[in-house]
Amino acid sequence: QRELKEQLQGLQESERGHTEALHLLKRQLAETKSSAKSLRVTIGEAFERLHRLLRERQKAMLEELEADTARTLTDIEQKIQRYSQQLRKVQEGSQILQERLAEADKHVFLAGVASLSERLKGKIHETNLTYEDFPTSKYMGPLQYTIWKSLFQDIHPVPAALTLDPGTAHHRLILSDDCTIVAYGNLHPQPLQDSPKRFDVEVSVLGSEAFGSGVHYWEVVVSEKTQWMIGLAHEAVTRKGSIQIQPSRGFYCIVMHDGNQYSACTEPWTRLNVKSKLEKVGVFLDYDKGLLIFYNADDMSWLYTFRERFPGKLCSYFSPGQSHANGKNVQPLRINTVRI
Repeated sequence: QRELKEQLQGLQESERGHTEALHLLKRQLAETKSSAKSLRVTIGEAFERLHRLLRERQKAMLEELEADTARTLTDIEQKIQRYSQQLRKVQEGSQILQERLAEADKHVFLAGVASLSERLKGKIHETNLTYEDFPTSKYMGPLQYTIWKSLFQDIHPVPAALTLDPGTAHHRLILSDDCTIVAYGNLHPQPLQDSPKRFDVEVSVLGSEAFGSGVHYWEVVVSEKTQWMIGLAHEAVTRKGSIQIQPSRGFYCIVMHDGNQYSACTEPWTRLNVKSKLEKVGVFLDYDKGLLIFYNADDMSWLYTFRERFPGKLCSYFSPGQSHANGKNVQPLRINTVRI
């Protein structure tokens, strides 16, 4: 009887476990369906916006073509009328000359020609036909590229022109004059004034803009490097001493390490499935939804997603890593500014 009770207890525990697992799976099923429905709406809205923009560009371009056509046709028709009038005057003059040629008295003929020349002077204009060509080139050439560049003005977000904050930069870091490039300097440390804002151990620098809402996207060129770390950091993160770069410390980053390995700086690190060496990384922040997504910016393939309740304003974070005397990792990190 005791053995049966133990078996019953075991079955009951198994039943509870299976019941809990079933409830969890059903909840996951409902959440997945809900997420898929929401994502279908998001995708639909994104493509509908592009379709709407394309339709608006098509309408505007066709209206511009019609205006150019009407203007050119009016110009040509006016010139036709003007040249037709001049042709009639020339024909009238030619007829008069022919009549004069028939006159017998040479002196009278010459006097008549002189008189006719005076009458026609100023009436026969230049007959070289000159007019502005119809602007076909405006509507030919790389038309799709032209349309893409015009669409770029209305697409949001596009790669932001971020800048680095020199006041946060570790004294070994060298920033470009426009504060869009950062490199590790192998020479003597720069004589920079220390402050609570400046990193003193981690070779890091923050962006000059703090994000507390909205949707943002930027790109960082990481080509030819063997070590780097980029992402976001809470505005109030500790800047002094050795720092653990992880979400619990206010850092949301991905890292390249050991020359060709990529990881998300979670606790512990999460290895990323990167098929080929990254040249440019895209960073997408939807602050209000608590989403931070990293992409391979060359083909916009997904790398990693942080889902967080951000504790306050966030700044972009950059660490080019230390470079070495043997020439490794000397290339800088560069914020990719898209110009059109």
